[in-house]
Amino acid sequence: MKIARFSNGGDPRFGIVDGDEIVVLAGDPMFSGFDTTEERIPLAEVRLLAPVIPRSKVVCIGLNYAEHKADMGDVGPSTPLMFLKPNTAVVGPGDAIQLPPNVGKIVHEGELVIVIGKIAKQVKAENAADYIFGYTVGNDVSARDLMVSDGQWARAKGYDTFAPIGPVIETELDPGNVEITTFVDGEQRRHGNTSQMLHSVAEIVAFASDVWTLLPGDIIMTGTPGGLGGFVAGQTVDITIEGIGTLSNPARARS
Repeated sequence: MKIARFSNGGDPRFGIVDGDEIVVLAGDPMFSGFDTTEERIPLAEVRLLAPVIPRSKVVCIGLNYAEHKADMGDVGPSTPLMFLKPNTAVVGPGDAIQLPPNVGKIVHEGELVIVIGKIAKQVKAENAADYIFGYTVGNDVSARDLMVSDGQWARAKGYDTFAPIGPVIETELDPGNVEITTFVDGEQRRHGNTSQMLHSVAEIVAFASDVWTLLPGDIIMTGTPGGLGGFVAGQTVDITIEGIGTLSNPARARS
């Protein structure tokens, strides 16, 4: 089931995507369930928003594909490499990625994103699925030169608009074997499959929840496959994940 958060002129609402229509839900399904109203709205008449706004944090996993880890010099621990983005970095499909001036190379990182559905603390890997509401597509936008010059990643990955997600949350995805492909202006730049992850979705949820209490609506970006990652203002980044859809965001220079 594909869940959308959308606007068609008023406050954000939630719905189930049914073909070329949205079946409007009575409330946020993460907290109110999947009760529907009598209303159906054509998809063409709505603006899709970020399908969730994390309540507290965006957890990210770095170097989770062997090819990407090799691209980065085979650095990093054997355990999941975790870092945080602020929730203010989150934007939705179609929103512009605002590129700050004078920060050097900006790269895209197309990733499967876990959406946490209930409070998770010290979750065992075998129980991880019980705490996952669904999955969406994410772009862990990164200022690569700042990652090197700063010696840590908070600034390089934490700018406003550096965590696009969408277009929907798929609640029934099997995350163990789906294709992830990233394009810039239609040119394929990255490609991989979640079966190539060094740390599985279940392992990631267990590891992250041992460190932080995960709250409903928190998201976890699970890492990017290898490939060429640069993009500039005026280009558009499209990330497609099998079974979910395509997240598309234009890049704009920030004044």
